[in-house]
Amino acid sequence: MSTGAKNALHRVGYWERSLIPYRNGSRLMASVPSLASTLQQQLADALTAALPEAGTADPLLRRSDRADFQANGILALAKKLKGNPRELAGKVTDALPAGQLIKDIEVSGPGFLNITLTDRAITETLAARAADGDRLGVPVAADAGTTVIDYAQPNVAKEMHVGHLRSAVIGDAMVQILEFTGETVVRRHHIGDWGTQFGMLIQYLFEHPGELGHEGGEADGEAAMSSLNRVYKASRVLFDSDEEFKARARDRVVALQAGDPETLALWQGFVDESKIYFYSVFDKLDMEIHDPDIVGESGYNDMLEETCRILEETGVAVRSEGALCVFFDDVKGPDGNQVPLIVKKTNGGYGYAATDLSAIRDRVQNLKADTLLYVVDARQSLHFKMVFETARRAGWLNDDVTAHQLAFGTVLGKDGKPFKTREGVTVRLEDLLDEAVERATAVVREKAEKVGLTEDEIVENGRYVGVGAVKYADLSTSAVRDYKFDLDQMVSLNGDTSVYLQYAYARIRSILRKAGEARPVAHPELELAPAERALGLHLDQFGAVLAEVAEGYEPHKLAAYLYQLASHLTTFYDQCQVLSDDNPAAVVENRLFLVELTARTLHQGMRLLGIRTPERL
Repeated sequence: MSTGAKNALHRVGYWERSLIPYRNGSRLMASVPSLASTLQQQLADALTAALPEAGTADPLLRRSDRADFQANGILALAKKLKGNPRELAGKVTDALPAGQLIKDIEVSGPGFLNITLTDRAITETLAARAADGDRLGVPVAADAGTTVIDYAQPNVAKEMHVGHLRSAVIGDAMVQILEFTGETVVRRHHIGDWGTQFGMLIQYLFEHPGELGHEGGEADGEAAMSSLNRVYKASRVLFDSDEEFKARARDRVVALQAGDPETLALWQGFVDESKIYFYSVFDKLDMEIHDPDIVGESGYNDMLEETCRILEETGVAVRSEGALCVFFDDVKGPDGNQVPLIVKKTNGGYGYAATDLSAIRDRVQNLKADTLLYVVDARQSLHFKMVFETARRAGWLNDDVTAHQLAFGTVLGKDGKPFKTREGVTVRLEDLLDEAVERATAVVREKAEKVGLTEDEIVENGRYVGVGAVKYADLSTSAVRDYKFDLDQMVSLNGDTSVYLQYAYARIRSILRKAGEARPVAHPELELAPAERALGLHLDQFGAVLAEVAEGYEPHKLAAYLYQLASHLTTFYDQCQVLSDDNPAAVVENRLFLVELTARTLHQGMRLLGIRTPERL
């Protein structure tokens, strides 16, 4: 924030009054109470003062079309006290403190309070937010703990497809949002890197050494996947046609599970090759992924037997037809019989449940997690319901340590069916992203000459717009819902798209570059136009929205907030010219202040969703 803006805040005395210090690590940071929370507290205090017999009462404050806010709690309180609601509303109004927050308060209907705030309060609160750097006055949660997020779970030696998109995008957004609100987040990519198919792959590689090698040095993602595909297809053909090879492959599974060094070394080759490929895809998604975050199924092998022993000794799991099972009264099959969670198979092998339960033990006991968040397809909901209940019965989950599945729906094609190619093959994630970037680059190129973009900027912005379009289409939909993948709509400049938001940000940056000597400075003494008030009140909700998103694991609510912010900005542009020689200098400065804060809020909000905001578009 400019020195001029800070000086203006000092002149009105808000700087010292609105910043509430709190510590996050060693840094002293500032939390800015929202206008709604300040008004809520004043109304609650007034209710207690006017009606002490009511005890603690909620004014039920909400935004209103008739005024800035409406308080509806008095009607219910009047019924409880058998009083006249309008008379009670009058007492509450009289008990409100005199100050600079409330401009007008009207009693309407059966005791509703319509409340309009002062322009000064709006501008001063926004100025305090602007002074708080990238945090924009958003507080760190008082009850922040440690959350392990399980997301982006690709499989070794297999291509990532459109089905992997949602877990990666939603999970990454929740990582960013929770960390911003103060949570300690541990990333976990639970990759599929264990199982019977690896016997086939390893045996083939054992008999055909060097098949994972690359000509010309190190492999890129495409070369790595090409090698993996080649080995997988060749080993599958041999496995299906040669009974002797099939027997050797099954023996190799036993050697793998027994920890044979040579077998493990070949297995590690598949894992390392797959990581090269995974990293290339995540790089296209503009997501960071690091080796320590990747703890696949194999990472819990040493815990499996102990997990089973604990479950059996405590009576949580019982033997049934030779298998170790957990039963549930409310989980039954079509025949009415209980469907168990199979922890250990009759042949002594371990199912997914054993690995998932061992992962819970590790995350709770070793990583000291308070919360476990699984970003997993909704079709696996029954499995995780049974796993979580089993962990609760075993004592690994309790009132202090909880697990949640952030279930997500399916990506559909324009025909409303699961998204596949014309040949009926599931779409590769790389191909999908490449096409999105190609479409977006064409959109950017159309306006490039007017903006003066270089070819390098066109290519870079095309990537940011294309990947952002894919992410936003996913994140702007409630996770549990299916959504249609429509690239034409995703890269549109109009409607609820990331491109619309990115252009809104770039437009503000253009205005700020054209401002010349004028600088963004808050002027609380000025009256605000209706569009300025609407924009300001929406900006003030940023922290409250983030708190709601973090609590409910609902990133689509942040996307909706940002789209509404861009819409308020469009109305503001139409009604309030920012740079005009006809406006007094203070008006220009204040409007520059409003648009700059809007740009910073858009930038921060989009960053939390994993989407870039180019300076010029």
